[in-house]
Amino acid sequence: MYGRIKEHLASELAEIEAAGLTKRERGILGPQKAEIEADGQEVLNFCANNYLGLADSSELVDAATRALQEWGYGLASVRFICGTQEQHLELERRVSEFLGTEATILYSSCFDANGGLFEVLLGAEDAIISDELNHASIIDGIRLCKARRLRYRNRDLADLEEQLNASQDARFRAIVTDGVFSMDGYIAPLEGICDLAEKYDALVIVDDSHAVGFVGEHGRGTPEFCGVEDRIDVRTGTFGKALGGASGGYVSARKEIVDLLRQRSRPYLFSNSLAPAIVAGTLAALDLIEHSDDARVRLTENARLFRTLMTEAGFELLPGEHPIVPVMFGDAALTARIAAEMQRHGVYVTAFSYPVVPVGKARIRVQLSAAHTPEQVRRCVDAFVAARDAA
Repeated sequence: MYGRIKEHLASELAEIEAAGLTKRERGILGPQKAEIEADGQEVLNFCANNYLGLADSSELVDAATRALQEWGYGLASVRFICGTQEQHLELERRVSEFLGTEATILYSSCFDANGGLFEVLLGAEDAIISDELNHASIIDGIRLCKARRLRYRNRDLADLEEQLNASQDARFRAIVTDGVFSMDGYIAPLEGICDLAEKYDALVIVDDSHAVGFVGEHGRGTPEFCGVEDRIDVRTGTFGKALGGASGGYVSARKEIVDLLRQRSRPYLFSNSLAPAIVAGTLAALDLIEHSDDARVRLTENARLFRTLMTEAGFELLPGEHPIVPVMFGDAALTARIAAEMQRHGVYVTAFSYPVVPVGKARIRVQLSAAHTPEQVRRCVDAFVAARDAA
């Protein structure tokens, strides 16, 4: 039987390769940081989600190491059986305190958080209105829900209002958006979304994975940045980006929502508890973020410097102020050549083309980190210039 399936799978893989869409993985030797060794080559890493540079932080490593001795390696259980340690409860309390929400529930990833949210919250009588560029985890989570599904054009408040008008027969409605759209670095217009939600009596759900920890005056994410912290009903997010870059996610929301998720959310009920070392490391990350703005300041300065130098060098950038900076080339083959040439110049970046982004919108997504030095930012720009000239 496998012979026929094998031929089919081999054909699909060949099609992916022929289209230039094969995703290849390079082995990194050592920890994630600004300068890494990948496949035996020393390169500057400008494509990690390590926004605050905490992935190799000695404070987080020390906290995780101590946790291995104090709390063990794993729980071998789900939360409601015997998989809840005091530090899990402490992390949930700390996240709620940091975000200013009523309650928080932990998941093994934000993908699981989004996957376990919608089917608990909404049913067949309800409607979910989702931004067209929302993350795959939101899309998949909505697929598991029986609610009617509507989409609105990216950050288009007029189109969102049309979808709200079209769904007025629903029992409950929820507007769902990324706080930051990861391919563009654009921030969702949360104030306008909240205004429409109040006008049409809808919930507001925000996935803030690419913002929590560094966007906003205190790093509390896009709701703080947009001045709508008390108007967001549900926030999902990850510990796998700015908050140490390991794993783990959460839903932080109204108390009744979190209480019901504990009873019915399948990824929570049927997945092992978050590993003790990761819980301890994340608590240490929150300590650092709450007591110092230094990393956020460096991150902002690095993003500003990169945008300035790249603009002066004549590159087309998508506008914004987020440390995700898409450098636009349009043609997929050209973009791939430039990314490969940059790695020969010691800078690790990734080319993105269709179907990840629209046809004709190929780009290299640069992600700045607080761990980068100004000199490293300049080296990255120099590599772009040399790669463009060579391509």
